[in-house]
Amino acid sequence: MYNPKSSKAEEFINHQEILDSVEFAKDNKNNILLINEIIEKAKLKKGLNHREAAVLLMCSDELKNNEIFSLAKHIKEDFYGNRIVLFAPLYLSNYCINGCVYCPYHAKNQHIPRKKMTQEEIKNEVIALQDMGHKRLAIESGEDPVNNPIEYILESIKTIYSIKHKNGAIRRVNVNIAATTVENYRKLHEAGIGTYILFQETYNKRKYEKLHPTGPKHNYDYHTEAMDRAMQAGIEDVGLGVLFGLENYLYEFIGILMHAEHLEALYGVGPHTISVPRIRKADDINPDNFKNGIDDEIFKKIVAVIRIAVPYTGMIVSTRESKEVRKEVLALGISQISGGSKTSVGGYYEPEPENEDSSQFEVNDNRTLDEVVNWLMELGYLPSFCTACYGSGRTGERFMSICKNEQIHNFCHPNAIMTLKEYLEDYASKETKQNGERIIEKELKTITDDERKNIVMTNLEKIHSGLRNFRF
Repeated sequence: MYNPKSSKAEEFINHQEILDSVEFAKDNKNNILLINEIIEKAKLKKGLNHREAAVLLMCSDELKNNEIFSLAKHIKEDFYGNRIVLFAPLYLSNYCINGCVYCPYHAKNQHIPRKKMTQEEIKNEVIALQDMGHKRLAIESGEDPVNNPIEYILESIKTIYSIKHKNGAIRRVNVNIAATTVENYRKLHEAGIGTYILFQETYNKRKYEKLHPTGPKHNYDYHTEAMDRAMQAGIEDVGLGVLFGLENYLYEFIGILMHAEHLEALYGVGPHTISVPRIRKADDINPDNFKNGIDDEIFKKIVAVIRIAVPYTGMIVSTRESKEVRKEVLALGISQISGGSKTSVGGYYEPEPENEDSSQFEVNDNRTLDEVVNWLMELGYLPSFCTACYGSGRTGERFMSICKNEQIHNFCHPNAIMTLKEYLEDYASKETKQNGERIIEKELKTITDDERKNIVMTNLEKIHSGLRNFRF
């Protein structure tokens, strides 16, 4: 039985409910009356349930699809404005005991070089990332209780937060590691992590077990219930994601929305972020061997309808996607992107030798962070390095209540301006700095509250004089 309030994976991600929803969506993809009703509901900006969203995803009417894309853009602007938050991944280790058939870190891969960074190496990587301008990291690690125990992850987080180089500092460490215990999640919470991120890979249990034939990740229920344990341990911000290409995209789309509904129903707080990666080529992984790949048009519609269905969530797209695709989906719902990324263990401080490639997947956008920042501004976006909500305790329900009332702009917009100013002063190329100063001048004019504007302008002068880390 489908029960979003259940703590059992097979009840809040109910296989039969997904199958029924798939059929419902297919049966109603041309039902203009129903589609109109769903769109009208979506305009209230309170979200949609998984069946309603599935109907929009499968809608085949061109005029209605244009309306769906337009609505997604409108909702994205109302909740997140023109701000785009930037981050970088940092891979600590690729030692892994799992047998995931879509990942080159799988235990049977004898070709890929195995690496684990020391704390001194992590320090060098973090300094290199700070010298690029990053303030927010997502740390990644394979699952290996011998090489990558929780103590190693905790020590690495402590190291990252401790490093202050010139004007650089990492202010938020998000964590993407394997499903673990409530006790370990509590330790991560006490270490001061930002968002705990875990991709489901696929919500189809039978397919999941086949794709994870060996290792602790084989346990579907334990993996799928990880967010519950994380939230029970006090972690307020969690990030969902599926790897599109492993299973039929409609099945996965419904599954991830059901997961969001479950978190809302049981904890009153939905996912802080939703990621939408597509399977990519890697060391011994050929994406052509997976028969559920999706083209760019379907990918863009998935992004748009998730934005409509879960309007409050942050949406992430990584350098798996090309510059051209990232441009398209930024307008449709994406609010966070990585820049200047490496998916190898290390590689920021010193490039990896070609014969020692430890990358988890091929990067399709190889531009530097400065190039990405300048590109965003040329497109009319406001690049943000803001971590103010995390630093001010606006997390979990506190963040969501402000965001759902469309008031987060009052905090995020001025914080984005100030963190962009930091970047321009400390790291930007000449061209980027010139463009950035124009953007800041333009964005200041949109602040209607005189007191708030005066505070921002005063802080901008202080940043220019050398002070850092101002926030609302």
